[in-house]
Amino acid sequence: MSQQENFEQVIQFRRSNRKFDPNVPVPAEVIERSLQRSILSPNSSNMQLWGFHWINTPKEKAIVAELCLGQSAAKTAQELVVFVTRPDLWKQRKNWHLGQVQKEIKGEPTKAQKMMLQYYGKVMPLLYAADPFRIMAALRLTVSFFGGLTKPFYRTGGAAAVRIVTHKSCALAAQTFMLSVAAEGFHSCPLEGFDEKRLKRYLKLPRRAEINMVIAVGLGTEPGIWGERVRVPYEEVVKKH
Repeated sequence: MSQQENFEQVIQFRRSNRKFDPNVPVPAEVIERSLQRSILSPNSSNMQLWGFHWINTPKEKAIVAELCLGQSAAKTAQELVVFVTRPDLWKQRKNWHLGQVQKEIKGEPTKAQKMMLQYYGKVMPLLYAADPFRIMAALRLTVSFFGGLTKPFYRTGGAAAVRIVTHKSCALAAQTFMLSVAAEGFHSCPLEGFDEKRLKRYLKLPRRAEINMVIAVGLGTEPGIWGERVRVPYEEVVKKH
């Protein structure tokens, strides 16, 4: 079977299943491999501002299922993984990148190494730094405004822009995780219905962290599929330019 056929098979197999078989456990190595693959997901500037909380024990799963409003997918899941955005880690990630570049420098830095040092040393603080007086947000908006007057320019802004970027990256990781689970022969269901305030408190997350989604995993059942997969026609959503 070709790579294309393999991928098509995984895409067709992956369905949001809302009721899992209670008698079929998901091997720990399936979740571990899938989380390892999630870490390889594309993300903005490779800042990796995410965290994956694997809810594994029966006691923990019962608590999180309740915080997911008692949904069937959460209650019957063999495993639950909470995908979290971590914009608060930007300094740590920025310093990690700078350390990686500095370890590679032997003598005079190359042009590429100088660019990386500039990018993570100066650009990332401009994009991610937060302050109570919104000085950095005002600076970002000012730079975007004047930079974009005469040419295409990356438009950034305040905390809302950072939130959007980190949620997009985290969602890409979540999709990688679900596709990996499907490739392993199991099913998943992404959950957006949960008490974010209580779940965030339960996971002991810092103030700026946010929950992107909760993913339930198990071997799906026929009652867990709510009908045929229906999508808006291709011609309606794809615009060729």
